[in-house]
Amino acid sequence: MSQAERWQLGGNAPEVYETQLVPAIFGPWAPLLVAQAALRAGERVLDVACGTGVVTRLVAPQVGPTGHVVGLDLNPGMLARARASPPPEGAAVDWREGDAGALPFDLSSFDAVFCQLGFQYFPERQQAAREMHRVLKPTGRLVALVWRALHHSPGFDTLATALERNVSPAAAAVMRAPFVFGDSTDELRGLLTQAGFRTVRVGAEARMVRFASPSAFVRNQVAGSPLASHVAAIDDIAREALIREVTAAMQAYVNEDGLACTIEGHIAVAQP
Repeated sequence: MSQAERWQLGGNAPEVYETQLVPAIFGPWAPLLVAQAALRAGERVLDVACGTGVVTRLVAPQVGPTGHVVGLDLNPGMLARARASPPPEGAAVDWREGDAGALPFDLSSFDAVFCQLGFQYFPERQQAAREMHRVLKPTGRLVALVWRALHHSPGFDTLATALERNVSPAAAAVMRAPFVFGDSTDELRGLLTQAGFRTVRVGAEARMVRFASPSAFVRNQVAGSPLASHVAAIDDIAREALIREVTAAMQAYVNEDGLACTIEGHIAVAQP
């Protein structure tokens, strides 16, 4: 299985991703990223690895009807779900299938580029960073988010451990993969500097992950991610054991409103 195929979401996964994972995990980060770019009316903006478009849709009103917004993703299922959402106000969005390592745009095409949680999945991260640098105008800016080390995200740390015990080491590896940038800012900063960005600022931020229960967290994270095929391969007894283990381990994070636990990320703002 190629790296690209590994991260394709099939079946109803894009729907679960948009309706469950976006509000619970990814949505709270999008306004923070958009604010970092200080967008202006009429600007041209690219959202790389846009998924179902949580950042893309926030950008469109910021640049207004005279602006231009492109949401690009490798996954046609995610783009189909993005197109199915009501169009945002402001700029019309061009949803485009494409590879971050070979962006289908000319030199200096955009005023701003966003990449929310894409870099950890790119098989050639340096090439993707160079491509983002290439398509930015000299006065442009890149805003990127990657997760910090797994121990800053107790829900996902717990789930990875439970997957190892009840599903497979391969499933646990899928869960740990998004957290490869670790605690230090050096890897992300170095990645962007080596791609040609002259000014790179990286800071840590935290947000909350919220689900109705630990069980809902497990079921939706599995259904809306590449974990689905791994968990589908085990029997009902093992699946229930997975949910029981996560539920027991996460009781300290459960209150009357459900499950609430932190997740931390590195946000980079870079200029060519």
